[in-house]
Amino acid sequence: MTNYRALSDLEIATLTVYGCSAENWKEVQVSEGFSPAFISNVHFSGSVSLGSYQKVFELAGGLKKHSGIFNCILHNCIVENDVFIDEIHNYIANYRIQEGTYIENVNLLIVEGQSTFGNGVKVPVMNEGGGREIPIFDYLSAPLAYILTLYRHRPTVIQNLQKMIDEYAKTLQSDRGTIGKNVRIVNCGSIKNVRIGDFATLEGASLLENGSINSNELAPVTVGSGVKCNDFILSSGVSITDSTLVSRCFVGQGCIMGKHYSALDSLFFSNCQGMHGEATAIFAGPYTVSHHKSSLLIAGMFSFLNAGSGSNQSNHMYKLGPIHQGICERGAKTTSDSYLLWPAKIGAFTLVMGRHIKHSDTSDLPFSYLIENATESYLVPAVNLRSVGTIRDAQKWPKRDNRKDTRKLDPINFNLLSPYTIQKMMKGVDVLKNLQQISGETTEVYTYQNCNIRNSSLTKGIDLYKIVINKFLGNSLINRLKETNFKTIEEVRQQLKPESTKGLGEWIDLSGLIAPKNEIDSLLNAIEKAPVNFEDIQSKFETMHQEYYNYEWTWAMQKLEEHWRKSIENVTIEDIVNLVEGWKTSVVKLDQLIYNDAKKEFDLNSRTGFGVDGNEEQKHLDFESVRGSFESNTFVKEVLNHIKIKTELGNEVIQRLSKIN
Repeated sequence: MTNYRALSDLEIATLTVYGCSAENWKEVQVSEGFSPAFISNVHFSGSVSLGSYQKVFELAGGLKKHSGIFNCILHNCIVENDVFIDEIHNYIANYRIQEGTYIENVNLLIVEGQSTFGNGVKVPVMNEGGGREIPIFDYLSAPLAYILTLYRHRPTVIQNLQKMIDEYAKTLQSDRGTIGKNVRIVNCGSIKNVRIGDFATLEGASLLENGSINSNELAPVTVGSGVKCNDFILSSGVSITDSTLVSRCFVGQGCIMGKHYSALDSLFFSNCQGMHGEATAIFAGPYTVSHHKSSLLIAGMFSFLNAGSGSNQSNHMYKLGPIHQGICERGAKTTSDSYLLWPAKIGAFTLVMGRHIKHSDTSDLPFSYLIENATESYLVPAVNLRSVGTIRDAQKWPKRDNRKDTRKLDPINFNLLSPYTIQKMMKGVDVLKNLQQISGETTEVYTYQNCNIRNSSLTKGIDLYKIVINKFLGNSLINRLKETNFKTIEEVRQQLKPESTKGLGEWIDLSGLIAPKNEIDSLLNAIEKAPVNFEDIQSKFETMHQEYYNYEWTWAMQKLEEHWRKSIENVTIEDIVNLVEGWKTSVVKLDQLIYNDAKKEFDLNSRTGFGVDGNEEQKHLDFESVRGSFESNTFVKEVLNHIKIKTELGNEVIQRLSKIN
């Protein structure tokens, strides 16, 4: 706690000589060690407290500037030790500026009236017509926002959560803002009612109004040239640059926005990226990425999305206004110039190509292609399971986690295969078999949820889903049994028994958090019954995330019992060995399909445009110099190695089991 004292007569006289003035010098206080030597051309208004200025800042190019306060007006401010302030064209009012901060060439920096600094601002996400307004706050997580957005059928839950956020916002309400330690604010326009965290860099920002910049030393926030933000919260590690426009938005940890992106009435969670394009009223779950001009994401929920250039959606059918909405489940992709007319629901890891206007729901047929053919929507079930691109995406997401903060708000499950996606595949098998049964196995084209499915696609889809279901159940079983030596079948059965019943039933994806629906319902029941705080809710989400593999095994064991048609107590070594053998076959078969898909990237068609002025040999050499050979490709090597490792693992488990009497 800094102790302040009144200015001495000599200090007042010295400051006056240096061009300083005050409405009332008695209202100006200074800390011990204060020297007027580095204060000049400053007018003091209201209550002002000054620190000691000893630090020398070294700028880019080697220029050095001594800390101090120059050429500005301060009104009701606390300026702590070792701060540099210069060339404030208007004034600074009602701010506490913490030590080590550098502020230069800024037009206006003020807090006016009482402010909660963006906390409690209601964002009309997903539906421009209203009805899903989300109050944003500093610690908004993706799963909490998911509940606030989609669980309107539980009004008491929504009311209690909104009350919790309102109460948090009230604790922040103040007529004084804070600029944290070691902040850099240079060449900026107007900054009004903005709370700025430690180590933030604001350079060239045009207008910032009513928001929080939750920067810290481990995960600093950058706000760059020409940026305009109002009614916003920027989480740790965010970068917003290049004249990007942000209005009524929450921007989650590690997000990057730039190149003139425009975002309105939207939520962006961890590691989203927005460049060139536009977002309006979207729920952008983790890793929602849009890099291209003319791409519009509107009135939808997305996560792990990759939006192609020019892809967009419509939420307005020119009747009752822009009231429609849509969902693209995790891992969806939209190709260049793709179009979706809301309402629609796109299944997990589905590729959307072309224009689709018939409001399809493909959520029970994940990993598909949704393709336009002569204005009709054709669905190719499960085909994305054998795509090298799908596997590459699953591998790259964890590597592209920009979050440096020790506290991560969004619990993110990166697993491609989980009870959430496998249950959908199981439903998908039933859906496709029912279509066969109802319409006949010889039908050329089946109709499902306003989509067409060709006979050959349907048959292959069933086979692919079954292969992957077997792979997942085998993975779960082997992970349970590996690195353990058993002497009797009873010991094996004991190892297979789940620790609890948590995990049974349906699973859901709360925008990155994959969890059993029963556990989410239990949390919602608790929220309905008693007052809640966001720390407890966040702790529940994190516990679900940490317990994922225990929950997963409970779910998988039930499916294995259904597969064996017997309980764990009656499972035999033969049952387990047969399943492991089936797992080996499924793994190899799927990896072979992925291997063949990767090989297409090295065929003759892929070499078009190489060796432009040469013969075939030069084309080949040019291609290999840029792309390398198929055999030396890192991903291809990984696939072949995966086949080898999994085959050896399966054989090793079978060998251990075969020794049991």
